[in-house]
Amino acid sequence: MADSDSRPSRRTPLSGTRTRILAAFAILTAVSAALSLFLIREVLFNRLDEEVEQQLTQEVAEFRRLVRGSDPRTGEPFGTDVRRIFDVYFSRNVPDEGEVLLSSIDRRLYRSARAGEAEYRPGEVLRAVALERPLVEAHRGTVATSTGSARYLNVPVEIGARVLGTFTVANFPANERQEIESAITVAAQVFAAVLLLSFFVAWGAAGRVLAPLRMLRDTAQSITEKDLTQRISVRGRDEVAQLGRTFNEMLDRLEAAFTGQRRFVDDAGHELRTPITIVRGHLELLSDDPEDKRETVALVTDELDRMSRIVNDLLLLAKAEQPNFLRPEPVDVESLTRELHDKLAAIAPRDWRVESIGKGLILADRQRLTQAVVQLAENATKQTDEGQVVALGTFVADGEARIWVRDTGAGIPSEDQARIFGRFSRGSSGRRTEGAGLGLSIVDAIARAHGGRVELASSPGQGATFTVIVPAPTAAVGT
Repeated sequence: MADSDSRPSRRTPLSGTRTRILAAFAILTAVSAALSLFLIREVLFNRLDEEVEQQLTQEVAEFRRLVRGSDPRTGEPFGTDVRRIFDVYFSRNVPDEGEVLLSSIDRRLYRSARAGEAEYRPGEVLRAVALERPLVEAHRGTVATSTGSARYLNVPVEIGARVLGTFTVANFPANERQEIESAITVAAQVFAAVLLLSFFVAWGAAGRVLAPLRMLRDTAQSITEKDLTQRISVRGRDEVAQLGRTFNEMLDRLEAAFTGQRRFVDDAGHELRTPITIVRGHLELLSDDPEDKRETVALVTDELDRMSRIVNDLLLLAKAEQPNFLRPEPVDVESLTRELHDKLAAIAPRDWRVESIGKGLILADRQRLTQAVVQLAENATKQTDEGQVVALGTFVADGEARIWVRDTGAGIPSEDQARIFGRFSRGSSGRRTEGAGLGLSIVDAIARAHGGRVELASSPGQGATFTVIVPAPTAAVGT
């Protein structure tokens, strides 16, 4: 029950992230839609007002042209007959939809016209517009009537220096405004439907985007010291996929570190058990005899020295897996070869020879390479007798530097060649050798730390050649 109760809480953080993302998306989309609808509504109303003003101005302009002209029926000027002007104009002009034409003489309604059967009340409009005060110049404005709000343009009818009447054009854009409001309402409904649909789509998309993070979380929660093998399945090239790859790389490093530590402990425990048992056994059987004491002390000292060498070798192998194991520097292969020959000659009385000297520069840790070659040379002396040939050689070509040690001993059987690089592995040759079997493991670790490898060529009865190969990208071709 505890596990089942804990699962929902484990999923809560990412579910909360998903909800927050979707909430932010919904709020942003809703605000954007509302702002867009508001701006569209205002733009449409402004355009409607501009069209209404244009219609009012156009109607007044047509009336003024008639006043300045002549009677189209007789061809004679109107003179001061304002009634004839109004009669001719109203008989020849039909108001547009929502438009009312008004004329007044002596502040009384003379004639009016409206579109179709519209329920506009001209008298009410005229009282609201023109009859409140004497009109001496054109006047625009908005009035409220029982049939709605109207935009109007009221102008005096001047003949000579006298104002003989007024002409008023009023427009009731209620229908157009209602159409705009209806369109905005429909658009709002469409936006709401699109927002709802996009919310569900975004919910699924967010789930897919966050799926690698859920896998990362579940993998991290399931990892224990005993199981570091789980990895995240990574697809794509986006940031989340890159995070998954980085997490997998971190797990690789952790697994390698834990494996190295576990192997170090296992190897140390396995190899140190024997000398500890020997030391304990001799100390338990130690007598008062001085000679026996001297022999026991010598044996204990020897076993302690062996344990010290084993521990040092194991520590070296553990350090080889660390990024700061090497201290690379430019190394001249020719000078390294001569230096190695001088050092190897002091190991044991053998016929030391230099078969080849490479030329060029490599980027490597000089001390670690020397350590690896000395280890190979010590192994070679264990497989040869005094006076036998042990050869050293170097060669640089094709982006690689090769450093080899060749002995003329009994050789290594083919069945042993693959396993002798393992820790605590020894060959099956008839020669008895000292050591814990870590030498070739150290050589291999040094080569791998340089990004290289170790190769072995050997046949029974014909000796063995161990070659350390490291990258040499800037090296010149050797001889």
